[in-house]
Amino acid sequence: MRKSIILGTIVLAMGIISLSSHPILGPTEVFGQNAGKVLMILPEGYCPDTDFMIKMEVGVMTILLKRAGIEADIATTSGMPISGPTQKIEKVLRLADVKSDDYVGVIMPSMGVGAFPGPPVSPEAVAMVRRVLTEGKPVAAGICSVTVLAEAGVLKGKKYAFIKDPLTTDANFKRTDLRFEGAIYSGDGVVQDGQIITAGACPLCERGLGLQNKTVELTKAFIAALGSK
Repeated sequence: MRKSIILGTIVLAMGIISLSSHPILGPTEVFGQNAGKVLMILPEGYCPDTDFMIKMEVGVMTILLKRAGIEADIATTSGMPISGPTQKIEKVLRLADVKSDDYVGVIMPSMGVGAFPGPPVSPEAVAMVRRVLTEGKPVAAGICSVTVLAEAGVLKGKKYAFIKDPLTTDANFKRTDLRFEGAIYSGDGVVQDGQIITAGACPLCERGLGLQNKTVELTKAFIAALGSK
């Protein structure tokens, strides 16, 4: 079945993101009743493909959530807008000012900022993830943001997805990531263990490495976890 193309500019809670000629999403759906609000935590760090990831990852996640009646607030450590050459997320909260009680779950896009070692993991993101999981709410993470879960220590004894086993080395991963010790590597697909949902491939992985992009599947699994509460 041919995939539909969404045309035009969609005004989202995050600001205005152009999603013209979008090849991933299916036909537009009627939004459901308001199902609560989630916090979308974005990692901050250099990515040469910021435009691509805003459009193909953050934009896709936001639309899928909105279709399910779920609004998303975007937060980073700095609270500063995130900009590429043509795409921009203007409405960004500062993590230190965010309260977990206001949200039914957390989703963390990859944003292509580097799987390992990547930029330093935000202590505020780590604290928020721990708090949300303690409250019994789901947390979903795309590949580069899976390191936040590892840093938080919440993957120990849990199955998780990643682009490859971070406790092994090869030409690309020249040293192991000991933050993942005690966790159970389960491939590069979408893996759910309790309230933790992870994916090992993002839009950049598909474009550069030929791995199937798991953005849609990760977001749908997160929505299902929200609905099961």
